[in-house]
Amino acid sequence: MQVYVGPEPASVILKVMSPHMSPEEFRAAAHQTVDWIADYLRDVRRYPVTPKVEPGVLAERLPAQGPEHGEPIEKILADFRELIVPGVTHWNHPRFFGYFSISGSGPGILGEMLAAALNVNHMLWKTGPSATELEQVSLGWLRQWLGLPEQFFGMIHDTASTAGLHAVIAAREAAGQPDAPLVLYTSEHANLSIDRAALAAGIGRGNIRHIPVDDEFRMRPEALAAAIKADLDAGRKPFCVVPTLGTTSSSSLDPLPEIGAIAQRHNLWLHVDAAYAGPAAVLEEYRHILAGAELADSIVVNPHKWLFTPVDLSALYTRRPEVFRQALSLEQAPAYLQAAGSASAVNFSDYSVALGRRFRALKLWFVLRYFGRQGIAEILRGHIRMAREFAAGVSADSRFELAAPVLFSLVCFRLRASDDQNRQLLERVNATGAAFLSGTTLRGKFVLRLAIGNIATNDNDVAQTWELIRSTAASIS
Repeated sequence: MQVYVGPEPASVILKVMSPHMSPEEFRAAAHQTVDWIADYLRDVRRYPVTPKVEPGVLAERLPAQGPEHGEPIEKILADFRELIVPGVTHWNHPRFFGYFSISGSGPGILGEMLAAALNVNHMLWKTGPSATELEQVSLGWLRQWLGLPEQFFGMIHDTASTAGLHAVIAAREAAGQPDAPLVLYTSEHANLSIDRAALAAGIGRGNIRHIPVDDEFRMRPEALAAAIKADLDAGRKPFCVVPTLGTTSSSSLDPLPEIGAIAQRHNLWLHVDAAYAGPAAVLEEYRHILAGAELADSIVVNPHKWLFTPVDLSALYTRRPEVFRQALSLEQAPAYLQAAGSASAVNFSDYSVALGRRFRALKLWFVLRYFGRQGIAEILRGHIRMAREFAAGVSADSRFELAAPVLFSLVCFRLRASDDQNRQLLERVNATGAAFLSGTTLRGKFVLRLAIGNIATNDNDVAQTWELIRSTAASIS
């Protein structure tokens, strides 16, 4: 940092003493950035969903070392447009149908921008009163819309993987200090994050049970009960069961009431992974999917999957927050974390591994307020309708077959052909850049997955993608 010693004018003094971006420079760059974002959201269909690039291309075009001196923001923005964007896979594209399609909606993007400007870390109530209380309020609204019990305590994490880890840690805490090895149960179609959570919590690979599924890819309660009995007979300690509502491969629904009853009978922690399908319970006609959720010790729902909130935001609810606090709060916190004040003030860092907490609730609050429950319900119904119409088209074409029930906005289907031919179909469709789908294996066969979830996806996007699939299939032998 230089020190002003001469008679230069005030503008020079300001530049020397204030090397950060001035309000005027920020305003001009921000206007350019917002204009680009608005144009991007309007014109996103002009971009290929997946880029035609090879590994290492961007790295080769960027300097191997960082700049010694600062560069103009205009040049940085130009390089963003010319170097970064051409290599982006556009998850916010209305024809991104892979994995579980997501949306960064306008209101959510605005909330994210403001959260970045405030740069709050609400590890304690006193370090972010508004952030802490808005998290409680916005998650309370969502809890009401989902029909979850009022006593459920909510907290925001980045992803369902992190939320699941916290649930397993709490389950381990609730199990006490048993002499026998702890055992966790989940479906053979559960998300990989459940296994990783168990490993991170020290459960060990040999103590994770993947319960078989039925013809509709749902966990079989009788197989769960048998596995628990076998472990008890072997002197092990069952402690946690994780059913899924909206499995990653097929969006199947594990039978929650029956699994919950088994969990209660054996005093197991019941963690429900409703990351994908959970938001469907906003619809009255889908509220039944959360039947049995009142038995859950914890449940996770991802607004960044199907509630138009930019990545990342995962909502973890629990009816036993004291167990999380017992597992993760220090009896004697360092002086810098000791929080004086009202006993009603929530310090979220007492309930999580992470100390730092971004102001994620702001973008969720923007989304919930802008669309409202009815607006969200209308969009979700549209996605479900388009999925069903796509599935009807698949069933009407003798070359194709459905590979799983269509419960929500995911359609699993395949050519009546070999796995290699189905993989060729997927690769060729994705190579066009006009749409992007993903694949999985069901009943030992490779299938294609088309997941509708982007807020901008319309009937024309789905119809043109189906036509692309059909025409591409005609070229495969």
